[in-house]
Order: sequence, then C-alpha cells, then structure tokens
Amino acid sequence: MRPGQIIVLATPVFFLLIGIEFFVGRLRARRGTGQDTYRLPDTLNSIGLGMLSQISAAITGLLRIGIYTAIWSAFALFRNDEFWMQWYGWVLALVFYDFCYYWLHRFGHESAVLWAAHVVHHQSQHYNLSTALRQTSSGVLLGWIFYLPMALAGVPPLVFGAVALIDLLYQFWVHTEQVGKLGWFDRWFCSPSNHRVHHAVNDRYIDRNYGGVLIVWDRLFGSFKEEDEPCVYGTRSPLQSWDPVWANAEVYWSLARDTWRTRRWSDKLRIWVKPPGWRPADVAAADPKPPFDISQVRRYEPRASRGAQVFAAMQFVALLGGATAFLWYSDTLPFTSSLVWLVALTAGLWATGAVLQGRLSVIEVLFIDAAALATASGALGIAGLHFVFKPLALVILIAFALVRARSTNMPGRFALLLTAGLVASLAGDVLLMWPQFFVPGLVCFLLAHVAYIALFVSGVGLFPLRRALAATLAIGVPMYAFLWWGGLPSGLRVPVGIYVVVIACMAAQALGRAAVFSDASARRVAVGACLFMLSDALLATNRFVSPLPVASLWVLASYYAAQWLIAANVRSRSI
Repeated sequence: MRPGQIIVLATPVFFLLIGIEFFVGRLRARRGTGQDTYRLPDTLNSIGLGMLSQISAAITGLLRIGIYTAIWSAFALFRNDEFWMQWYGWVLALVFYDFCYYWLHRFGHESAVLWAAHVVHHQSQHYNLSTALRQTSSGVLLGWIFYLPMALAGVPPLVFGAVALIDLLYQFWVHTEQVGKLGWFDRWFCSPSNHRVHHAVNDRYIDRNYGGVLIVWDRLFGSFKEEDEPCVYGTRSPLQSWDPVWANAEVYWSLARDTWRTRRWSDKLRIWVKPPGWRPADVAAADPKPPFDISQVRRYEPRASRGAQVFAAMQFVALLGGATAFLWYSDTLPFTSSLVWLVALTAGLWATGAVLQGRLSVIEVLFIDAAALATASGALGIAGLHFVFKPLALVILIAFALVRARSTNMPGRFALLLTAGLVASLAGDVLLMWPQFFVPGLVCFLLAHVAYIALFVSGVGLFPLRRALAATLAIGVPMYAFLWWGGLPSGLRVPVGIYVVVIACMAAQALGRAAVFSDASARRVAVGACLFMLSDALLATNRFVSPLPVASLWVLASYYAAQWLIAANVRSRSI
C-alpha cells in the first residue's frame, strides 16, 4: 500500500478521535471539570494546514526518500538488510529514527531557518488533536539532513519509511488537554503532559520536551521540563491569521526582510542560523520589538458570522474530499498533475481562511473555487469540467461586481463600464474554448480592454503617467516581434498587433490611475492589469511560438487573478 493511501485510511480514525475529544471537552466544560479546547476557525485552519502539508509532500516527499536512498546505496557502512528486517532490527530502527527526530526537532527550535518550517506546528493558540495535524509544507527542504546517519548505518529505505510513519502517527494522540499525567509512562515516553509543555510559551516551558516517541532523550540531554503550571499555547510572535499560505511563509518573510535591511554581510548569514528572534543590532535599533509579556497574550478570534462559518465548513468538507481523492492516487500521478492540484487546493484553503477572517465575501470564494477548477481542468485536459467552470467563474464575478456596485453606490456609468468589460471577457472565454473562434474571441477581449480603458480614465484623464505608457509599449512591441518571428500567421498579424497596443494602453492607464490616486485599491487594479498582459503573453507564446509546460495553469491563474483584482478593487474617485 502506498504512503498516500495509508494517510487516507488513517484519516477517519483521526476524525473519530477528534470528535470524541470535542464531545468530552464540551461535556467537561458544562460540568465545570474541564474546558472545550475547540474553535471552528482554528480547527479548520489546523486541519487545512495538515492537508496542505500532505499534498505538498506528495510532490516533495520523493526528495527526502530519493536522497536517503542515494546515500544508502552509495555510502552505507553496514549493509545487512536481513538484520533490519527482523523484529529487533525494526525496534532498533524506530529508536534510531526517534533519536534523529529529537535532534531535528531541537534544532528546529534553535536555528531560525529550521524554525521557519517548524513554526507552523506551533501557531495554534489551542491545544487539541487537530493541532497534531497542523504540519509544515517546507520541512522537507532541510529536514532530510538529520536522517542521513540512518542511511550511513545501512537502514534500508523501506524500513526508514515505515518507522518514520510510525513515529509520526504516534505523536497524534499526545496533542490533547483531556488526558492528565500518566505516572511512570511520563518518565519514559512522550505523553500529553510532556508535549503540552513543548507547545507552551511560558518562560519555564519554552523550548523543552522535544522527544517524538521517547522522552528519555530530553532527560539525557537536559531539555526536559515537567508540567507544573497551566500552559499558554501558540508562539511568541502570534500568526494572527487563518491564511495557510502566510502560515508557511511568515517566518521566511521576516528573515528575508531582516536580511535585506541589515548592513553587515556576516549578519545576513547569522540571521538564518542564529536562534529564532535573534536580530542584528542595526535592525533591532531601527525596528525595535517589545519583549514578550505573557500577560498580554490574547487569542486570535476575529468575528465571523454564523453563515460565514457554515459556508466555510461546507467548503472545507468539499476540499477535504478533493484532497482525499488526490492523496489516494498521488503516488501514481505525474509531477505536473500533482502540481496543478496543489495549486487548486491551496487556492481553496486560502479562500476558506479569508472568508473566516472577513477578508472575502462568500461570492468571492465561489469565484475562486470556480476559477481554480477551471484552471485545473484546463491544465489537465478535463474537458467536461473545463466547459462548465471556465464560463461559470466569470458569471460569478459579474454577479459579484453587480452586488458590489449596488452596495458601494457606484456611479451608473462606472458600473456599466465594469460590467461591460466582464461580459465581453465572458464572451471571449466562451469563444476561445473552440480554436476556430480565436479571432471572434480576440475581438471580445479587445472590447473588454477598451471598456477597462474607459473605466480607468474616470477621474484622472487619459494616460496621466506617460512613462507608464512608454514602459508598457516597450514590453508589448518586443513581445509582438517575438510572436511575429516565432510563427504568428500572416492573417493574424494585424489583429494581434492592434490587440497588443490596446492591452498595453489598458495597463498604462491602470498604472497612471494608481500613480494619481496613490492608494492600495488603485495599486491592486494596476497589478491586475499587468497580470492581464502577462496572461495574454503566455497564451500567445503557447499558441504561436512554442508549447509551454502546463500552459493553462499559468495562463488561467494569472488571468483570473487579473480579473478579480480589477473587479474587487476598482472604484471611482467619488467612492
């Protein structure tokens, strides 16, 4: 049985135990003998990060196993597969793995670049079984290094993979507040009490109890601390978000930003290898951070309406179904197919977090869902789905634009131009699904860009930033020459030339508008217009010059991002 299938079969057990823990906590809270440790947004975020981790592992997992196998094949010092396949070999391999895991885990708290990956597991301010599923998507980048001693010792890849799974599955049950201290068991093994200490930010608990299965490593190497006061969970720099992408990227971004700002080259390196929180003197002086005060810790619980929570739960169930289907077949899928589904499911998880934060409306999430399915089906050649979801995405976006126009009292002419641009784009989308209708589709998008130019003229005049027009034409003209020499049919040279000029003018007008208004909304619209240029350049390159790998993924992803940025952010000066 393949690893992805094992995870799928274990998932119902995980959810059954989560359900039992939830009801036990709710019952204890009512009786006054305990507390309910679950909140819907946090739980969805934790499980969603676990899904994202498993989906990305289907792509990157071969890196760890591949490197391990290569090292084992070439450099193993003691090759004796028969020994490792005996019961005592399996036990020794599990203990060996747990020892390596201890040091990976410890360095994950003592080196910033490793903490950047591991931090995901600690971000939840609640402690329950769903927290166990909250895993990183980037740990594979460096984590494999710590297991190379097993390869050098001759542990076969099959045994290594099996004990790694056992070690991981064991750690699920220790993430609970519903199990107290366990006496002698706590002295030898990682237990709920021991691991609660590890997740706490209390001064006396910070960076303690790293063991995966055995806690004896912590006792041997001086990192053990017994639970003796209530735990406060999370990180000392709270995530404050339900965004799964940002959860994986936040520390990397912080390290990269400090690396850019510090002057000394030695500090640019030390930022990544020093303990988390270390900052060069010049950066700390320019941007000081207050010391951690546990009394100031507040749980991140933004308000979400009952309807938004119900919708997010339904969306999550659908995404879970998609992730389950993907994982069942992931080990047999080509890399490009796995990449496409990773992008589509990530978009859905991101949108789920955004609706719980109030950053997106339900109708915007529906658009993102439809756009993700249209992109995935186009990239994978699933014609039936593509013919449904490609036009549906624009239909939903048109509905969103109409609702937004009404709710913001958008001027009639302004709303009409926005709607006209989206309707013309919808017509172009439909026509471009048939190759014989390429020219009519091109005309529809030409009309859409003309509508957008008229839209962006409102309040600023035509081309208020002439150098923006010069820049977009400086990009468009070489692109047109590239298409010409790459094989653009002679009958399309004039219409494509006109199209290049019009879309360059549209992008220039959006950039000029952003320069005049100088606000976040106008800048987002300008980014959308530039993404429109990029999408069309990719489409034309793929069609007329040379096929691009998974072209529909890049073309449609940038196209839908462009349309959404424009429809969600464009506004007249009077709004």
